[in-house]
Amino acid sequence: MTQPQVPGGGGESLELPCGETKSVRSLDLGMREFECPCGESHAVVMDVHPPDRFLPEFLVAVLREAVETTSEEMPEFGTAHLMGIVLEEFPNDVVSADLSDDGDVGAGIVWVTAFDSRRLHEIVVELVVELMEHAVSHAEDDAAVSEFERQMLEFDVSEFVDEYREERDLSREDAYV
Repeated sequence: MTQPQVPGGGGESLELPCGETKSVRSLDLGMREFECPCGESHAVVMDVHPPDRFLPEFLVAVLREAVETTSEEMPEFGTAHLMGIVLEEFPNDVVSADLSDDGDVGAGIVWVTAFDSRRLHEIVVELVVELMEHAVSHAEDDAAVSEFERQMLEFDVSEFVDEYREERDLSREDAYV
């Protein structure tokens, strides 16, 4: 939810899930989370961030092939769709704003979550795994379904996120965290 201007912040402000407010112009393209006066870190995602911030490129390509979108503005599966899934699952923990009319921000849509960027990363992966499980459950190949279920039992989301973030060197300040 956007609010009127915050003194000294410029532009509109977001009312964060914790109740604090944040000027949208204080969010820049390189920011992936920020420390809040509430004492927590909040993840920041913008529509211009690539979905491979969260998922390997091969998986993004598979999702783009497999998932049909209904949006004329965003016909290709991407970050906005991932954040839509998160917002649907955690409606009280994600706020968003359409900033397409504010040229000073550099993004069309921004999301801020109650979770830090690492926890958001885990949530995105968990929800994509659920999406894949649902899709596979409709397969007519029982062996493929069984094999997928077996692999998912061995899949550790936290370990995957650790390895993916390390591989992408997501500890750097300028990286997608």
